[in-house]
Amino acid sequence: MLQQTRVSAVIPYFEKFLTRFPDPATLARAPEEDVLTMWSGLGYYSRARNLRKAASEVAALGEFPRDYESIRALPGIGDYTAAAVASIAFGLPHAVIDGNVKRVVARLSNNDAVATREVAEQLLDRRNPSRSNQALMELGAVVCLPREPLCLSCPIAEHCEAHRRGSQNQVPAKRAKPATVSLEHTLLVIRDRGRILLAPGSRVHGFWDLPEPFKGASLIRRVGEFRHSILNRRYMFIVWEARTRITPVGFTWLREKSLHEIPLSTAAKKGLSCFKK
Repeated sequence: MLQQTRVSAVIPYFEKFLTRFPDPATLARAPEEDVLTMWSGLGYYSRARNLRKAASEVAALGEFPRDYESIRALPGIGDYTAAAVASIAFGLPHAVIDGNVKRVVARLSNNDAVATREVAEQLLDRRNPSRSNQALMELGAVVCLPREPLCLSCPIAEHCEAHRRGSQNQVPAKRAKPATVSLEHTLLVIRDRGRILLAPGSRVHGFWDLPEPFKGASLIRRVGEFRHSILNRRYMFIVWEARTRITPVGFTWLREKSLHEIPLSTAAKKGLSCFKK
């Protein structure tokens, strides 16, 4: 959950998730839809799907793997997560490479093209890899900041080539961000006897969404609009109340009081909130 998400945002999700899925076997048995519902709002939903797959493998093994290669082989586990788990949980000497570590290493050498893993392995305290990895990540998170690093507070400033040369604000070089794409979509709120019509999510697989205009839908009134962002896409959604006499293939009617029981897209939630205003 902490990958690409702030700690403050994760805590309530983490607590609810563990209450619902207290062990790998429970998570492995749960339908994917239930897992996505509990994950809804965190984004990057492939993480939730892979977590469920990994839980199935751990449940089949009967225990969590205790060596780096076996941890790395679990679905959704990359080099960073495998090294973090191996070193912090089991004391194995594997250097963690995340964005913070890359920045610290680049500045230490004043070189964007430095072999980060090689340097990180050299810096690793093999007697206490857990503390060593966490210290280097924390250094990058709270001292060696992306902008205006706190060099005067840095315990290793005397060993930093970028600090010595005064280039800490230029190293590492900032990467160009992908161009922003602006899109406009219309969402329909169609109700019938306490039910609401939902469509399979087109922006996030596995989620339900408010439908967009379709043949057979009649617009009644415009009820609002809102903005929403997914990566470099900036959406403007226009929300309309509508009616229909048909149910398109793949769509479903769900009682409104049951919406919290399914994986509902953030755009749908915002659309419904807009309708209630």
